[in-house]
Amino acid sequence: MADEQNLETIMGLIINGGNAKSSAMEAIQSAKKGDFDQAAAKLQESDAALSEAHNVQTGMLTKEASGDHIDVTLLTVHSQDHLMNAITFRDLAGEVVDVYRKMAGLPVETY
Repeated sequence: MADEQNLETIMGLIINGGNAKSSAMEAIQSAKKGDFDQAAAKLQESDAALSEAHNVQTGMLTKEASGDHIDVTLLTVHSQDHLMNAITFRDLAGEVVDVYRKMAGLPVETY
């Protein structure tokens, strides 16, 4: 049972990280088309997915700190890598959207 719960937790990180990255990419594509309202909405979607992933990760860290250790597998490492890449991509997407806003003569927002 514990292995199944660990797998669900790990998959939660991968899924939410992937959703966050996809939404961030959609934000860039929307900004590229000049649809800055949609870009902002996609960045918010990305933030929501990252928040969900962060909650999952916090749960893992809390278990670890309380002595409930999990085996670190390649899949566990992959899930953490996936999440960190999504966070980096989200941060960069906010900057790219700002560049498109500036090129369109609009004020730069802080995403």
